[in-house]
Amino acid sequence: MVDAFCATWKLVDNQNFDEYMKSFGADVAMRQVGNVIKPTIVMSQDGDKLVIKTLSTFKNTEISSKLGEEFDETTIDDRHVKSIFTMEGDKLVQVQKWDGKEAKFVREIKDGKLVATLTHEGVQAVRTFEKA
Repeated sequence: MVDAFCATWKLVDNQNFDEYMKSFGADVAMRQVGNVIKPTIVMSQDGDKLVIKTLSTFKNTEISSKLGEEFDETTIDDRHVKSIFTMEGDKLVQVQKWDGKEAKFVREIKDGKLVATLTHEGVQAVRTFEKA
């Protein structure tokens, strides 16, 4: 299921990410960093767990969980959230919940690229990655 996502991905395009970060209260400094860094995402499987490593000059993070199993996550901007991964058809969906809020990441493979659509409170950003 998640095999198609297992690769190393480099950010190549960022649409509306500043507005997305504003929607959950990221301060100006965090938004400036978020708009400048070009993270590399390493997605893999460890047994029945999905592992996502985000590597950048700013900060490195790693999350790991089974599909359908809620877990605690500290985001790159230090929000403490409850996350869950599911597969919806050929899309890998991650939902983060915190303080009565919810963000949704829909990752899919389009034309050999990883396209991540991020949504929070009606604001949508699209981040496109190519295999590194």
